[in-house]
Amino acid sequence: MDYLQGLNPEQRAAVEQINGPVMIVAGAGSGKTRVITFRVAHLINKGVDAFNILVLTFTNKAAREMRDRITKIVGPDAKNIWMGTFHSVFAKLLRIEADKIGYPSNFTIYDTDDSKSVLRAIIKEMNLDDKLYAVNLVLNRISAAKNNLVSWMEYQKNDQIQADDIATKRPMLGTIYQNYATRCYRAGAMDFDDLLYKTNELLKLHPEVLNKYQHKFKYLMVDEYQDTNFSQYLIVKKLAAVNENICVVGDDAQSIYAFRGANIQNILNFEKDYPDLKVFKLEQNYRSTQNIVNIANSIIANNKDQLKKRVFSEKEAGDKIKVMRAFSDNEEGKLVAEDIMQQRSTKGLNWHDFAILYRTNAQSRSMEEALRKLGIPYKIYGGLSFYQRKEIKDLIAYFRITFNPSDEEAIKRVINYPRRGIGDTTVDHIIVSADKNQVTPFEVIINASQYLDGRTAGKVSMFATMIQSFQVIVKNLSAYEAALHIAQHSGLLKDLYEDKSVEGLNRYENIQELLNGIKEFSEREDLEEKGLDVFMQDIALLTNDDNDKNKDADTVSLMTIHSSKGLEFPQVYVVGLEENLFPSQMSLNSRSDLEEERRLFYVATTRAESKLTISYATSRFKFGTLISCEPSRFLDEIDAQYLELDFTAKPASSNNPFFGDERTAWTSKNSSGNASGDTFSKPKAPPVKTTSILAKAHVPSAGFAPSDTTGLQVGMEVEHERFGYGKVLTLEGNKPDIKATIFFKEIGQKQLLLKFAKLRIVNN
Repeated sequence: MDYLQGLNPEQRAAVEQINGPVMIVAGAGSGKTRVITFRVAHLINKGVDAFNILVLTFTNKAAREMRDRITKIVGPDAKNIWMGTFHSVFAKLLRIEADKIGYPSNFTIYDTDDSKSVLRAIIKEMNLDDKLYAVNLVLNRISAAKNNLVSWMEYQKNDQIQADDIATKRPMLGTIYQNYATRCYRAGAMDFDDLLYKTNELLKLHPEVLNKYQHKFKYLMVDEYQDTNFSQYLIVKKLAAVNENICVVGDDAQSIYAFRGANIQNILNFEKDYPDLKVFKLEQNYRSTQNIVNIANSIIANNKDQLKKRVFSEKEAGDKIKVMRAFSDNEEGKLVAEDIMQQRSTKGLNWHDFAILYRTNAQSRSMEEALRKLGIPYKIYGGLSFYQRKEIKDLIAYFRITFNPSDEEAIKRVINYPRRGIGDTTVDHIIVSADKNQVTPFEVIINASQYLDGRTAGKVSMFATMIQSFQVIVKNLSAYEAALHIAQHSGLLKDLYEDKSVEGLNRYENIQELLNGIKEFSEREDLEEKGLDVFMQDIALLTNDDNDKNKDADTVSLMTIHSSKGLEFPQVYVVGLEENLFPSQMSLNSRSDLEEERRLFYVATTRAESKLTISYATSRFKFGTLISCEPSRFLDEIDAQYLELDFTAKPASSNNPFFGDERTAWTSKNSSGNASGDTFSKPKAPPVKTTSILAKAHVPSAGFAPSDTTGLQVGMEVEHERFGYGKVLTLEGNKPDIKATIFFKEIGQKQLLLKFAKLRIVNN
């Protein structure tokens, strides 16, 4: 029970409340993961069988971290907990019960590329306009239907849905959905949405299965409950219906995935489902300084739909939040890059201590260019993952066919790779023959002589024989041995080895890295099942946090704010705080959309541990045209007392203090913000003359030009273009990284790196 001693009173109360419905509202940085893991450990220590506990997360990383922590407390019994992401847990359940809904237990899990490939083929076969029926649009439409548990039959019968499709001139969407569902079923494949959709179908159509798992999972815990969609909500509600020992953990202020179907009402209305609910609020932030927590509170206070809480920090007040203004997006990148360079030098930080967060991926360009010019190493998150590389997908396609020969997409991918003289025309003929005869493409392949001409049939038959030999081999070999055999005997490894180009070498090394990963998997002691099929399921269910193969590199992190959720960094830069960018133009049509954007800003600010910097540009290139930008309304909502306005650009005056003369100060709105008024238009309070930070801004002397500071000495008077006049107090360090401590008359003492400070020596 020693683990309970390190919890604060509210955390401990939440951990010890093990029976009945519980909601833990966990503010940013409040030790949420710790509470979940301790609560699960406490259940086991109180006599609950680990086999009767279900813990659902949104990332594999979170599940692994929790299981490791629980193991340290309760020992190997932690292995028996059903714990993982929604998709991985219910994929496991479906493997056991899939036959009841007509699927093989070794069904393939299609990734997004597989789904798009199927849809492209269907759209082509139906002779539809692939611009009007763009594959991304169609896939999103089908995904939304599945997340709302709308089958293709219900889709076609729903008058409102059909009216919407007709209005957008896409009346065939329902038929595409039908063909897609049929094609996936025939291939023995489920996409990611199906893993939840089919679980709901299973529990609805087979009450004996529902009853089985209701009594198995006597205790349920759900992490990040604010991110659940309707399909996830319904599964959890059904499973908890008998015992009602359900605990959900989340933060409505961090609900930012509506575009994926997440429904914030699930957490806001949780008490309606469970009137006897006990609520615990974790309000102490252990991550960020007081100033960062205070501005986050002032931001989220403007939202109307929320579970009220007041997050606080007992850490030091810390630096004020710096707001930087730039003339253009390129200058914004330059200011951020220079500030990172200076902060790293003056504070002895590593590159990986810094993160730049933006609303859209397109904003990375100006940041990348600026970082490259200063030689700052960086990594963009959310790029091409290891498992999405062509050569990796090719080898995995061979694995997929071996275990599920009905997998049409895998067959199409590798039947002629490496080249074996089977052209596209032959592949099309195989698919058409399969459709016509209501069999799988592989059945056509293994009976090639019945469907194809002699010479072509021979080549196809050789492919079939190879796959059938793989099916025999995998039964007697370890995952690594089986994978290596397939890589070698498919010809794939030889083909890549013979490509002596730089790209070919990289592809060959990537295959070796995959094989190394499979070997490591084969040797893991914590797994009971280590077959190649189990490895394939693991990688099919990877979430974004698992795809980065170089997490420990010393680089500045660049990512969208959505990608940053769950992460933390000592220093964070949130860039592009401009109207129609952040908040996005698409969010200005409704209060709920605007409030989600505000929650996104809240998430961005609470990623920072010790220092937060916000920036915006007064002009930005868009589609090749330079446009003027208005500062974000979110800047007006931040309490002014926590800000330090560091303006270098001086655009034309306006009645917005962030846009106009620095010598004009501003007053922030009260803490209630605009919650009771109109959130659709930007409020513009008139400027007020006062002695705030803005009043202290310095106007450089005429003809200001930085001096050569090689001979700078203690006691000299200098001028800085922003901080004004000051006196050098100390000089420390060696060239070229000499740091000067200067007392400025207008703002007080600052430490600057001389090579970036741009000082004018006033006198000796």
